[in-house]
Amino acid sequence: MLAAMPDSAPSPLSAGGTSPRDGGDACPGTLRLHRADDGALARVRIPGGVLSADRADALLAVAGRFGDGELHLTSRGNVQLRGLDAECGGGPAELLGAAGLLPSAAHERARNIVASPLAGLDGSPPVGGWLSELDSLVCGSAAAAALSGRFLFALDSGRGDVDALGADVTLIAEGGDCLLRVGAADEVFRLPSADGPRAALLAAELFLRAARDSGAWRVKDLPDDVRTALVRTVGATAGPVVHRPRPRTAKAPAPGPVTAPDSSTPATTTVTAIGVGVPLGRLVPAQWRLLTETARRYGNELRLTPWRGIVIPGPFGPPGPSTQPAQSGRAAEALDALAAAGLITGPDSPWTGVGACIGHPGCAKSLSDVRAEAGAAVGPVGRLPVYWSGCERRCGHPHGEWIDVVVTPEGHRISHVRGEHRDPRTVVRNDPAALASAVSGARA
Repeated sequence: MLAAMPDSAPSPLSAGGTSPRDGGDACPGTLRLHRADDGALARVRIPGGVLSADRADALLAVAGRFGDGELHLTSRGNVQLRGLDAECGGGPAELLGAAGLLPSAAHERARNIVASPLAGLDGSPPVGGWLSELDSLVCGSAAAAALSGRFLFALDSGRGDVDALGADVTLIAEGGDCLLRVGAADEVFRLPSADGPRAALLAAELFLRAARDSGAWRVKDLPDDVRTALVRTVGATAGPVVHRPRPRTAKAPAPGPVTAPDSSTPATTTVTAIGVGVPLGRLVPAQWRLLTETARRYGNELRLTPWRGIVIPGPFGPPGPSTQPAQSGRAAEALDALAAAGLITGPDSPWTGVGACIGHPGCAKSLSDVRAEAGAAVGPVGRLPVYWSGCERRCGHPHGEWIDVVVTPEGHRISHVRGEHRDPRTVVRNDPAALASAVSGARA
């Protein structure tokens, strides 16, 4: 049955209207499924990665009823459901819509928003207000429905973490103001914090006008002169220009307890959240259920990160004894349970920094089962993250600096990536031990 599906097929619940560029935008959604070798795939947008426990339950229910039961985290803090039956029709969308995860059918693939996962938890300002308002503005804009599934908004708490991800429109908290960045421009525009979400939407709408002739999906795809003109046009409606180069390295939250000054006793700290990494971004039902139950017990919220991890806000209480610095008994108990379930709860896990695309057999374009290969090559924790790709597309690869392992017909090609720069490559042919050694050495 799947052979009859187009690569990105609208479901029966699709509103039916297509933007002028819809034919080339193959990004899947919940109303437009993607055909894969292991079944149809749905990508559920989770703006800011923020989920309530009830909505997490709904995602698990859809995965179990219509898919293979597993949930896969993406590099934008979204969730992919795999192994869906091609004949599932609008069933997944109906359940997700009832849970509030599909507020606008016309905008479901445009709601790509990443946010600093530790905002408001580590002493940095919260961005939840921005997130709610921007999502509402996007869903209320007829023009924004034409944004491609590739276009990305970022809301940065000032840590520089999601500012480094190369979003198309970024808001950065700074004092009582915010900074607005368009694409990768070093010049940002200062404006009152309350004006940030509306300014971000306006920048996206101006991008759509600028992209009419070129058909660009993202700001970086615009011709240089058009991109320069876009930044100038946005600046004319925003505030003063500030020179602020975009960070080059996106730093993921460390797994374990998150601490911040206690609001009632500023001289002391409290555990405000816990964070875990998810090996290869893949969660089986028991793991997802445990994460959801943990969230429900404390802050009733999960934050999916762009680094395929999850932050669970608390509070978890005051710090524990000196033998467990900055870790309360409740946080320690929760982290122990999550570690026993196979999640990453500390920096010493061999899975720390290891990522991979879905690979074979899930993807027809993949030349190898890169997830199995990544697991076989796991060793001591490396200084640099590593990402394994089954083909040249490198779906879901990280940003900044990392070790890039790509399967080619000639073998596994290993290179050191630093932003746009790539060091000379090494190719390892059909030798698992040599491959593991080469990857370990590159990460050191």
